[in-house]
Amino acid sequence: MEGDGTLTTQSVVAARPGRAQDRPRPQLFVALHCDRPLAGGSRHVLDGVDQVDLGRGSGAEPSATREGRRLRLGLADGRVSKEHARLLYARGTWVLEDAGSKNGVAVNGAQVEQAVLADGDVIEVGHTFLLYRDAVAPLPGPPDLAASALPAPMPALRTFVDALARDFTALERLASSTVPLVVLGPSGTGKEVAARAVHQLSGRKGPFVAMNCGALVDSLLESELFGHRRGAFSGAHEDRPGFIRSADRGTLFLDEVAELPPASQVAFLRVLQEQEVTPIGHSAPVKVDVRICAATNADLESLVAAGKFREDLFARLFGLALRLPALGERREDLGLLVASLLARLPGGGRGKFHPSAARRIFTYAWPRNIRELERCLQTSLALAGDQPIGEEHLPHSLLAPPAAPAGDDDDEETRLRAQLSALLGEHGGNVSAVARVLGKAPTQIHRWIKRYGLKLEQYRRA
Repeated sequence: MEGDGTLTTQSVVAARPGRAQDRPRPQLFVALHCDRPLAGGSRHVLDGVDQVDLGRGSGAEPSATREGRRLRLGLADGRVSKEHARLLYARGTWVLEDAGSKNGVAVNGAQVEQAVLADGDVIEVGHTFLLYRDAVAPLPGPPDLAASALPAPMPALRTFVDALARDFTALERLASSTVPLVVLGPSGTGKEVAARAVHQLSGRKGPFVAMNCGALVDSLLESELFGHRRGAFSGAHEDRPGFIRSADRGTLFLDEVAELPPASQVAFLRVLQEQEVTPIGHSAPVKVDVRICAATNADLESLVAAGKFREDLFARLFGLALRLPALGERREDLGLLVASLLARLPGGGRGKFHPSAARRIFTYAWPRNIRELERCLQTSLALAGDQPIGEEHLPHSLLAPPAAPAGDDDDEETRLRAQLSALLGEHGGNVSAVARVLGKAPTQIHRWIKRYGLKLEQYRRA
């Protein structure tokens, strides 16, 4: 990675030609350097190579060199050996093996000499964390791509996820229009961040005003939305513009729009139709120029069908719908998000991680998504002070072991483990033979072996 943010890449032979750009491919992400978490990482498409050499680079930034069907990643990490580890492609799977390193190699927190990689595995080399994805569509562009060179309309919308990047590009195209935007997705996925980005890209002169729809009180509805004149009613001690007029020439963000009370839905429909409001105490309507962005984690179409949300308002609000995935569905962005959040937090620029803390961050499920990640980093930074963030600074939720599945799933898991163990014993640990019997790909058999803690060496020795 050089000063302009592009990855230093010497590509002697490019990836296999003639393939569709969006075909799912194996990829390796350099996600996080514990001592330099703001670096942002890089993406490397493994299509067209049979071997990846991981070792210490010669410069202050990581580098990627392709020669024939071989890729060398030089990591800017003093704890990485010159020849630290390698990934080898054989029989449809990628295998990681230690190349005689000084500090060893870990997969999902466990030290290994050799391991068959499964989708989502986290590789630990020195103080650098890498993420392996088995088959996801890559972003268009060179096979080796630095985070700082990602094509994005603004830093808050950077992503390694191809489908999400396409959606963010669509946001940029409509930002300067008056097309309404609805941002969908689970709580904590960054819906307001996306809406603010659209506002910044729009060039609108007015402010961005966020309104929590669930907090509107029926008795104060008109006052809160349309504003009032001083003395218009008891307690009106001063002029108030209300939410809508406050956003004039700007953007009004309706957070949790599914919770709008029925009276509020009627009021907003009138505003969207007429582009005007009548404040309490005024005798004439006032024109407004407001761009509406809404967000919800509810299924608005189902609410419309159930008669709980006005169909005419739904039609007015839905211009472009952007769906933000849960953090667990975009794990290749985890290091990128850590860097982005740290850059915004007080003291985040000097933040560092102990490997044990970084390990917890990469193996945790993040059920409350990016908001939970932000709170985790904020709290950990404050507790760590001038020291690297360690396990002792993390929330207890990250330190608890994941809950085991319960109910009928237990019986199915037990049955599958027993069947897999019996077949491995019958075929002497031959994964390909077991795959043929079960009608599965060898990669799936390896995932099950890892899930159930089975050791191939035992079956092969037997």
